[in-house]
Amino acid sequence: MTLKKIKILDTFLIFGFSYLVHYLYMWFPNTLFSIFFPVNQSLWEHMKMLFTAILMVTIFDYFIFKRWHIENNNFLTSAFLSSSLSVPIFLFLHLVFDRQFGYLMYVNLGILIFVIILSQVISYYVLQNKYLKHLGYYSLIGIIIAYIILGFLTYYPPENNMFFDKTNNKYGINHYVV
Repeated sequence: MTLKKIKILDTFLIFGFSYLVHYLYMWFPNTLFSIFFPVNQSLWEHMKMLFTAILMVTIFDYFIFKRWHIENNNFLTSAFLSSSLSVPIFLFLHLVFDRQFGYLMYVNLGILIFVIILSQVISYYVLQNKYLKHLGYYSLIGIIIAYIILGFLTYYPPENNMFFDKTNNKYGINHYVV
């Protein structure tokens, strides 16, 4: 198996994991899951879904790379960049299309698929780059900081549209609008 084939497979796995991640907190509500998985239907929580799904598949990749002795560089940097860059790209595209056409589920799914593919292209090229090895520990710190921010904003969300769950009329995990 080659790195390119793994990244193609990862695209499908991330899409599948996105679906799974979308519901994990609802199925198993607890504090730990609230940090990693969406707690409501707000746009912000869906960004957490994408970030986590990419990182979950990256963990799968780690074992595949070890099992089949697949040469790669910058594993942590690839994980951090592909997951963290996917969030603003998805957010930008979502906001542009939402403003232009209103909310359309199939458009959102198309954006999600496009961003997942783009994240795996980024991951592929970062894994092949031999000059970024010194960024691994910084990337790990970046992932940890990202989850601290994600968790904090789940419990203390600002009151704006990106954090508002229109389905349940609330912000964050338990901040209902009265």
